[in-house]
Amino acid sequence: MRLLIKQRVFSWSDTYDVYDEDGNAKYFVKAEFLSLGHRLHVYDQMDREVGLIKEKLLTFLPVFEIEVNGVQQGMIEQRFSLFKPKYEVDFNGWRVEGDFLGWDYDVYSGCSAVIHITKEWLHWGDTYVIDIPNPSDELMGLLLVIAIDAANCTKGS
Repeated sequence: MRLLIKQRVFSWSDTYDVYDEDGNAKYFVKAEFLSLGHRLHVYDQMDREVGLIKEKLLTFLPVFEIEVNGVQQGMIEQRFSLFKPKYEVDFNGWRVEGDFLGWDYDVYSGCSAVIHITKEWLHWGDTYVIDIPNPSDELMGLLLVIAIDAANCTKGS
């Protein structure tokens, strides 16, 4: 399965629309306008909050807590690296590896790739495609992509 994440360009805060592979609206992501650090809320099409990404403050590199349906599932923490962005993910046994420029990522569970994330170029705003073989990884994969984008934004990438 595939999700397309499109950032809204003319918005006061980080806002994303998420579509399935057929172009149907699937999720909506909206940041709190006046908060310290990133606080991104993820809503389903019934306007129910299904996820929250919160930036921890006063850290050297970006750290984000990820909640699903009000329950903290873990964190994603950017690690220092000279050439490739690296993230430590402490849920689902996943690890994330990005390419040299930091725009494409693979998510692994053990030795198996479970999600492939690609940034599309020549679009207004950030646009990402997430390829997810297992539909049960859909929401966690979406939250991970949004957290990585927020981490890259926080560090000024």
